[in-house]
Amino acid sequence: MHALADDRNISPAGLQIREPGLVEYEPTWHAMREFSSMRDAQSADEIWYLQHPPVYTLGLNGKPEHILDAGTIPVVNVDRGGQVTYHGPGQLVVYLLLDLQRRNLGVKQFVALIEQVLIDTLAEYAIAGERKAGAPGIYVANSKIAALGLRIRRGCSYHGLALNINMDLAPFTRINPCGHADMRVTQIADLCPDKPSLADVQTRLHRHLLRQLGYNKR
Repeated sequence: MHALADDRNISPAGLQIREPGLVEYEPTWHAMREFSSMRDAQSADEIWYLQHPPVYTLGLNGKPEHILDAGTIPVVNVDRGGQVTYHGPGQLVVYLLLDLQRRNLGVKQFVALIEQVLIDTLAEYAIAGERKAGAPGIYVANSKIAALGLRIRRGCSYHGLALNINMDLAPFTRINPCGHADMRVTQIADLCPDKPSLADVQTRLHRHLLRQLGYNKR
């Protein structure tokens, strides 16, 4: 896993940015768990930007019946909150390995912060993202465009968010996304005529995330 190129985003002091590219889900998940188990009060926070090959992940309290037909796509039972979701190329996944106690962030406050980052990022493309009561994530006209799933261990977070940018949405039809049978899914490419690249979306989201976390007050 290598650091994000310096000519795109400078990592502030006390924060490590990593961009491994397209990587398998399970080894990445194990790396997150290992990092979170070994970190201490002096460990720098990390943010990982990446994509995954096709995979369904089922949260701690996830119900297998929400996976209607996995077909050849692997299913991984994981230790985040939430139900089932899909990851695939063209979706920006951001893992947030942060010491929430050090930042004086409660879980609800942290979820609201992530959602605001997504709303602000989408607004740059004239897309009106919205929260939905009782259903974490961001929605556009009742279609889900971004999912959230977190695990908090010893006051530190891992897992994070997934934002649909320009991907094959068909695998979402083979699950009940986030446990909702009638949940529709959308993506930036279907809502923005310019079809921005994943790199462009990542750069904008990163700027909003740094600001919300207090690294960039502008």
